[in-house]
Amino acid sequence: MYLTKDPQQRTPRVLVVEDDSAINDVICRQLSRLGVVPEPTFSGTEVNRALDSEDFDLVVTDLMLPGMAGEQVIELIRNRDALVPIVVVSARTETRDKVDILGLGADDYLTKPFDLDELSARIQAQLRRSLALRLIKDDPDNENQPATLAIGILNINVDQRTLAIEDTVIPLTRTEFELLELLARYPKRVFTKQKLYEHIWNDTPPVDDNTITTHISNLRSKLKPYGADAYIQTVWGIGFKLEVPPS
Repeated sequence: MYLTKDPQQRTPRVLVVEDDSAINDVICRQLSRLGVVPEPTFSGTEVNRALDSEDFDLVVTDLMLPGMAGEQVIELIRNRDALVPIVVVSARTETRDKVDILGLGADDYLTKPFDLDELSARIQAQLRRSLALRLIKDDPDNENQPATLAIGILNINVDQRTLAIEDTVIPLTRTEFELLELLARYPKRVFTKQKLYEHIWNDTPPVDDNTITTHISNLRSKLKPYGADAYIQTVWGIGFKLEVPPS
């Protein structure tokens, strides 16, 4: 089970947005087994009402929904909460779909039909990551950490979780920011995809998972208009590093 025995720890609540009642029920039952409180909804239009009535620790959503497309659901959630993890479960299998959805702000993407154990592992990883972020934020020792990381033309404000290039703030998803922050804290250090995944999600990556590569690709796309996409370098056969290229 995900939960600790700490009586002061609030039981995580997960919003499930899935119009197929059978799949919705399967996901909710699995969440209950993990010690998580699921809140089932069956259309995009129900999301607003759910968000108004509850604070959620994670959202699991389909894309093809009645009333409001999954993409709109993600944008709606991100406009209200920049940090809550979003796990997409969809029948869309194209790489372009995954890239676009992660670029909108989703944190993970699982294709249907899915394995319940894998879904559970990904949800638990996201919840652990979310909890770790809250603990780091509340840790007084972090006051000694630098609030700003400056790498070349990149100015990364760790406290505000923003990236600025000159006077322009570049919008990043939570995952994109955490990847950039990690790479910027250790410039020139090469991280394998596995190490990046373990650091960001506090978990071992699934076999043949391309989540990290997709997030890196989206991050590079956002840096490209400013000529900074080359800062994130691929070390073939190993992983990625952040380094200011020679001028």
